[in-house]
Amino acid sequence: MPTLANYLIVSGGLFSIGLVGVLLRRNILIIFMGLELMLNAANLSLVAFSRFNLGQDGLPGYNAQVLVFFIITVAAAEVAVGLAIIVALYRMRQTTHVEDLDTLKF
Repeated sequence: MPTLANYLIVSGGLFSIGLVGVLLRRNILIIFMGLELMLNAANLSLVAFSRFNLGQDGLPGYNAQVLVFFIITVAAAEVAVGLAIIVALYRMRQTTHVEDLDTLKF
């Protein structure tokens, strides 16, 4: 049976992989995937804390899990808008490297 510490270790590992991807990579798609990985690591932590926080009746509190559904919904909208911006930048500049995208004007 996995414990809370196991879930937090996996969540910390996912968050650190995403952070390394954001800090070290120069491709905007990899940075975007790193951000999503960090967001999912936070979701995993929320669900783990929600699962192991038992109430007086012995049932887990589901408030954090409902919050995770809202976070996933916002993340889906973020992905749609973010990918649309990335595609527009690629069409205008023909690159996805962050160093080449230094101005906001097209």
